[in-house]
Amino acid sequence: MLHAQVHLTLPVWIHEAVDPAAVYATDEDKVALAIELSRRNVQARSGGPFGAVVFGPDHRVIAAGVNRVVPHATSLAHAENMAYMLAQQKLQTPRLNDVLSPVTLATSSQPCCQCYGATIWAGIDRLLIGARAEDVMELTEFDEGPLPADWTGELERRGIAVARDILRGPAREVLRAYGESGGDKY
Repeated sequence: MLHAQVHLTLPVWIHEAVDPAAVYATDEDKVALAIELSRRNVQARSGGPFGAVVFGPDHRVIAAGVNRVVPHATSLAHAENMAYMLAQQKLQTPRLNDVLSPVTLATSSQPCCQCYGATIWAGIDRLLIGARAEDVMELTEFDEGPLPADWTGELERRGIAVARDILRGPAREVLRAYGESGGDKY
């Protein structure tokens, strides 16, 4: 029989880790939440060391995601993609900023080539990044894939403001802990 549906979930601990009523006023607050989700995902052994959170113009969480590649046996279950899909379902639109703006994605680490593409089409106005791709590849066995040479410029030309290295040190520590634990490279 042909599989006709996909079912992806976040770990149950996500409900105690994210308060949808809380206001995350600063970029640091937003990225700190993404890093905390990545840390908890590693500690709970519920996926890889990546967290991402979609915020609305009121600085509240629309949706959150963590890496669920291994638990769901799908290469698409990256933290950014999980957050995008959940936000899109919640707002009932494939392009988030068509119905709400500005929309911000905070991520514990720079999007890989897959999540970079998803970011272009998801309808994000701002992208906040903790660790860099070179941190991911230095501290873990992940291959982040190819990006355009001027990937930040390409996003900005498409109307997506990019801020990097926000709480880079704490984001690197999560990656380091995961790499030293011998975690999966997916």
